[in-house]
Amino acid sequence: MSTAMNFGTKTFRQRPPDKGAFPLDHFGECKSFKETYMRCLRDNHFDSSRCRVETKEYLECRMDRQLMAKEPFEKLGFKDLMEESDEENKAKL
Repeated sequence: MSTAMNFGTKTFRQRPPDKGAFPLDHFGECKSFKETYMRCLRDNHFDSSRCRVETKEYLECRMDRQLMAKEPFEKLGFKDLMEESDEENKAKL
């Protein structure tokens, strides 16, 4: 039985963070959106499905301020909210 160990053969490769891992909001640029979302969660017994509008607004704030990568909302699971806002905009015209 050999007890030799091969130190230094594995190298660490840096990779980008997975989705959902993004820089902290050190300057509180989206703090009001976060607080609105957290209030919604508390009011709805932490049922996040009832706070989708607040979630979308928070993510939109983070994307606008480059605290996360821009993604289409349809790809993030907000297709239905985008369709509703499109219908509201058409009704206003």
